[in-house]
Amino acid sequence: MIKPWPTIDSRRVADHRIFTIRTDRKISPRTGAEHEFFVIDCVNWVNVIAVTPENQLVMIEQFRHGTNTVELEIPGGMMDAHETDPAATGARELREETGYAGAPARVIGQIAPNPAIMSNTCFTVFVPDCRLKHATEFDHGEDLITRLVPVEEFPELVAAGKVRHSLVVVALYHFALWQQRNK
Repeated sequence: MIKPWPTIDSRRVADHRIFTIRTDRKISPRTGAEHEFFVIDCVNWVNVIAVTPENQLVMIEQFRHGTNTVELEIPGGMMDAHETDPAATGARELREETGYAGAPARVIGQIAPNPAIMSNTCFTVFVPDCRLKHATEFDHGEDLITRLVPVEEFPELVAAGKVRHSLVVVALYHFALWQQRNK
């Protein structure tokens, strides 16, 4: 049986505004040897599956600095420090990034983005019956365009490499599973 590794020391080594890095010293339960691990601490994130009455996904295009590319994604973002409800955060991110709002938001999935080195959770939030109701409110570093895409096209967009963000692909998979369970 795999056992948790006891932590003997943990300290923050860097603060980069949207994440911090800590080093943990742990003991292997198998060998008793000490090892050092680096962990990226981030706030939790949300990704939003927003669907219009016409069965279209509310998607966005935005420039991503890590890959230096424009990506087709779904709305989403970081949960602010005071936010504890992923569904409410998802509704907020959807409204700010696209101007869309809909029926009450609900969490339909969650994942650990990279449990090898990251401590946070990414929630998939579903918002049905979305309509354009508000002006957008972009963060200072955002430049987005809203795109409506028929729901039935998202598997081909992923297969063709038009949707490449791994957390978006996972959210779309959570949505596909939700659709299967709720037919």
